[in-house]
Amino acid sequence: MGGLVVLFGRRRVGKTRLLTHWLEKRSGFYSQAIEAAVPMQIEQTVRDIGSALPQGIQPKTWMEFFELLRYGPAETVLCLDEFPYLVASDPSLPSVAQRWLDHHRPEGFTLVLSGSSTGAMNDCFLNRAAPLYQRARKLIHLEPMDYAAFCGACGLDRSSKESFTLYALVGGIPKYWEFVEAGATALDLAEELFFGRSAFLEDEPVRILREERIAGLTPLSVLEAVGRGASKTSEIAARLGTAQTNLGRTLQQLLDASLLEREIPFGESLRTTKKTLYRIGDPALRFWFRVYSPHRSLWHRLTIEEKTKLLHDHAATVFEDYCRSRHPDAARYWEAGAEFDFLRKDGDGVVVSEVKFKKLSAAEKTGLKKQLAEKWKSSAAAHRYPRATFEILDTSELGAKFTEAGDVE
Repeated sequence: MGGLVVLFGRRRVGKTRLLTHWLEKRSGFYSQAIEAAVPMQIEQTVRDIGSALPQGIQPKTWMEFFELLRYGPAETVLCLDEFPYLVASDPSLPSVAQRWLDHHRPEGFTLVLSGSSTGAMNDCFLNRAAPLYQRARKLIHLEPMDYAAFCGACGLDRSSKESFTLYALVGGIPKYWEFVEAGATALDLAEELFFGRSAFLEDEPVRILREERIAGLTPLSVLEAVGRGASKTSEIAARLGTAQTNLGRTLQQLLDASLLEREIPFGESLRTTKKTLYRIGDPALRFWFRVYSPHRSLWHRLTIEEKTKLLHDHAATVFEDYCRSRHPDAARYWEAGAEFDFLRKDGDGVVVSEVKFKKLSAAEKTGLKKQLAEKWKSSAAAHRYPRATFEILDTSELGAKFTEAGDVE
C-alpha cells in the first residue's frame, strides 16, 4: 500500500531510536538531515540511503532525487529524519514531495518524514495552506512517556515517593533517564543534571528554542516569568515590562512548540472565557525555570533540607498533574477567592479533588475532605454544580493500577 507517514515529537523523546528499530525489521532506508546548504544535504542523503537509488547518479535537486526513487527497489520504506532542516534550506521541498506523492510514487513505496521541531512539523503537515496537508496516511505525535514506563525502564518501585521525585526531574524524555543511576537520590540526580559542572540540562531550553527556530530573548523571558509564578498574560507582561499585546505571537509560538500549555477552568470554553493561565507542562523544563534558574547561583549555599524542600515542592506540582491526567475530562478550577486542584464529571454532578504529595492517614483524609466540602459550599461553583462528591488523593495513588479509561481498578 505505502504512502506518507509523518512522525513528530519534541527533541530527545525517542523518535530516532523508534524509527531505526522499526526500519530494521523492514530493511528500510534511513537518513538524518544535516543543517547545511541544499547540495550538501542531498549528497548526505544519497550517501545514507545507498542502494535505494540507482548507482552512479548524483541528483542535484530534490526533484531529481525523488525521480530517481522510481528506479530503486520496489515497496521500499524510506525515512527522512529531521525533515524541517531540509525545508529550512529549500522551502520548495514540501511542494516537490507533494507532487511526487500524488503523481509519481511507486506502488508500495512508503515515505516517512520525521522531525523534532513541533512548530515546523505543524506548518508542514497541519496547516491547511501547506502542500502536504492531509497527504499523510498516518500522522503520529510521539508524546513523552509516562511514569509507569519510567519506573519500568529504570527498575524503580512505582509506589515510592522517591521514585516519583526522580521522575519529576526528568519527565517522560527517555534520553534524560540515562542519568538515573541505581541507588541515586533525587538530590543526586538534580546535582548531576542541573547544578553540576557541565550539567547535561544546563542549556536545554536554549537548545530547544533553537530547534524550534524561536529566536530572540522574549520567548526565554516568557518561560522564565511563567516558571517563577506568572501565569496570566498581564502578569507575564508586567514581569517583562511590556504591553500584553506584544506577547501574542510569542505565546502562540511557545504553545505550538509544546513549551507552554494553556489552562482554562473546568466547565469553561476557550472561545468565551477570559480566565486563561499559562504553565510549563514538561516536568524537566518546569524544574529548570522554577528551581534551577532562580537558585543556580545560591544552590551551593543551601542546606540539604532547603534543597530537598525545593525538590519536594516541584514534585508536588508534577504529582498533581499525574493525578489529574488519569481522568480525560478533568481540569483545575479557580475563581475569585477559591481554587481547587481539579474537577471531573460524575454523571450529572462533579468530583472535587484535592491532591497531597505525601502519605495521609485515614483520619487526615477525613479531616481534609470535610475542609474541602466546606470550601466548596462557599464557592460560586457550588451553585453551578449542586451535586458534588469529594476526594483526597495522596501518594498511595502511585501504586494504584488504572484501566485504559483512567479509572482505578
